[in-house]
Amino acid sequence: MSNLTPQEKAERTYNYTADFFDDPALGFWDRAGRRMVEMLDLQQGMQVLDVCCGTGASALPAAEAVGSAGKVVGIDLAEGLLELARKKAVVRRLDHVDFVKGDMTALSFEEQSWDAVIIVFGIFFVPDMENQVQKLWRLVRPGGKLGVATWGPRFWEPAYTEWKSVLTKVAPGLVSEFNPWDRITSAEAVHRLIDLEGSRVGVYAEETVQPLRGPEDFWRVAMGSGLRWPIEQLGPEKAMIFKNQLVGRLTSLTGIETNVIYGIADKIQV
Repeated sequence: MSNLTPQEKAERTYNYTADFFDDPALGFWDRAGRRMVEMLDLQQGMQVLDVCCGTGASALPAAEAVGSAGKVVGIDLAEGLLELARKKAVVRRLDHVDFVKGDMTALSFEEQSWDAVIIVFGIFFVPDMENQVQKLWRLVRPGGKLGVATWGPRFWEPAYTEWKSVLTKVAPGLVSEFNPWDRITSAEAVHRLIDLEGSRVGVYAEETVQPLRGPEDFWRVAMGSGLRWPIEQLGPEKAMIFKNQLVGRLTSLTGIETNVIYGIADKIQV
């Protein structure tokens, strides 16, 4: 497994998560995606690209916002998540949104071909975020917008600290003291990231809490998120030991912090 590229690891991880990704305990996906779309103020007829789209948390509300005269394309590495997104689009009768498997580092779209480009909880998956943001920025038309959302401080606390503590005891080799999003957990860091040539930048930090019914709900969050990777590496028997120890330490859990930082860069028309 150590020979996997970051893209291969992300693809496997999020295909694993498809069985829990849309669980109510993970309602923060939809909340953040819809909030991003609200902030972009998309208009009827716009063309929108959603990168790292998951099951459509931002792509589907974007499709609703731009209407049938517009177009939305969602890109993700995980086919399992894309299939869920396609099913949701059918239920909502949104036939002007397409979900396509693809790698954000190798997009083949023409420059300045989109009115808005969105990436929610995805930019930190590449080592060189600045370079990737530049690539996405080139896809935005003059007068268009780039929307980037990332995790704010205190990621999934108080449960995440307990998660790391228990995992350290069960399988210390699977513990990471550094999360990719740690690089941009402040409004200032997000502002620097998207302060691009010809841009007007706005950054908004919001503190939110995902209500949980108890520790079992946090396990569902883990199963439907990037935390699924170490669970899968443990194997079924050891994963159950890990779960039991974790749940035993979270008996009073009623929610987790899901703080988000939203950055919007408007491309100034010359």
